[in-house]
Amino acid sequence: MKKITPWLHDSTYIAPLSPACRLCAKGSKMVVLVTGLCPTKCYYCPLSFKKGGTDRIFADEWELENENDTKKLVREADLIEATGAGITGGDPLIVWRRTLRYIRFLKETFGEKFNIHLYTSALKNAGSLPDLVAAGLDEVRFHPHPQTWAAMEKNPIRKAIGTMVDSLVDIAIEIPVIPHMEKEILALITWADEHGVQWVNLNELEFSERNCEAFISRGYTVKNDISAAVRGSQQTALRVVQHVQKKDLSIGVHYCSVSFKDGVQLRNRLKRRARNIARPYDVITKEGTLIKGTVYPTNIPLRKLTTFLQEMYRIPKHLLFADEEKKRVELAGWLLEKIAKKLTKQGYQCYLVEEYPTADRLEVERIPIGNL
Repeated sequence: MKKITPWLHDSTYIAPLSPACRLCAKGSKMVVLVTGLCPTKCYYCPLSFKKGGTDRIFADEWELENENDTKKLVREADLIEATGAGITGGDPLIVWRRTLRYIRFLKETFGEKFNIHLYTSALKNAGSLPDLVAAGLDEVRFHPHPQTWAAMEKNPIRKAIGTMVDSLVDIAIEIPVIPHMEKEILALITWADEHGVQWVNLNELEFSERNCEAFISRGYTVKNDISAAVRGSQQTALRVVQHVQKKDLSIGVHYCSVSFKDGVQLRNRLKRRARNIARPYDVITKEGTLIKGTVYPTNIPLRKLTTFLQEMYRIPKHLLFADEEKKRVELAGWLLEKIAKKLTKQGYQCYLVEEYPTADRLEVERIPIGNL
C-alpha cells in the first residue's frame, strides 16, 4: 500500500507528485495568466474582478501591455529566478495561438528544462492541445465541471484527456475540494486512474472577492479567523486521500492547502523576487516583504527633498530614492527613525512601510513615526 506523505503547511500527497508542484513549492514557477476569458462560469472561480472575464495578460502581478510585451515576461522570470511557468486563465485555450506563442518563446528563451504546465477546461479549442505539446508544453491539467465528476464518461472533455494520455505530455486533473462531495471526487479519481491520468490535484476551496457572494449564498463559511479557506474543504480532502490509499490506486493525489499556497509557494516566490529588487535601504523580512522608511513631502519636489535629506541629515545617496510613482522619498528605516521627529515638526509625514516586492508593490502595513 502506498503511503500518505505529509508535506508543507497541511499539504499532503500520495506519490507520484507532479514536478510542477515541486517547483511551485520552491517559488520558482512564474504564473502567466494569458487571459481572464473562460467558457465556463464556475461559481468558485477565485480570479479577481480585475482579471476575471477580461482579456488581460499578467506575469505574476505584472500586467503586460499586450501579447507582444515579452520583455516583461522575461524580466519577471529573471526576477524570481524562474525554472518554469504555469499558464492559466480564464482558459488559455480561448487564446490558444497566444498560448502557443508563449510556450515556444519561453522554451526558446530559457531552454527545454524550463517546465511549463497549463490549466484548461478543454471545452473550446481542445484540438489545439497537440500543437501546444509539440511546442514544448510539459503538463496539461484538466478541470472538469463538478456536475461531471461522478460521470466522466458523459463529459465532453474525456476525448481530449484520452488524446493527451496517448501523447508524451504529463496529464493531470485539478479541481477544488467542494465540501461533502467526497463520493464524487473519489469517483473522478478512480476514473482518472483507470484512464491513465498520472495525478490529481485537490485544491482547498478558498474565498475571494469575486466568489464571496456565491459562497455565502451556498452556506459556506471560513474555517477560522485567519484563513480564507472554506470550512469543511480540508476535511473532505483528507478523507479522499485516505480512501485513495486504501484502494491502492496507481495515480498520484496531491492535496494543496490554502496555507501551502500562501505560506510556501507565494512566500518563496516573494523571497526570490525580493533578493533581486531590494535596494540597499530595504530590509527583507522572513515572509519576503520589504520594509523601508518613507517621507511624504508637502509643497516641495521630491528631488529637492532628496537633496535636503542628503545635505541636512547627511543621508548617503545610495540609501535614498525619489519614488515618483508613489510620490515619496524612500530611505533606510533605521536612519529615518533618528530624524523623523525633526521632519514631522517641519510638516513632513514619515512612515515605516512594509510592502510586497511584486510589480504592483502591494502595501501590507504603514506605521507613522516621529509624531509628537
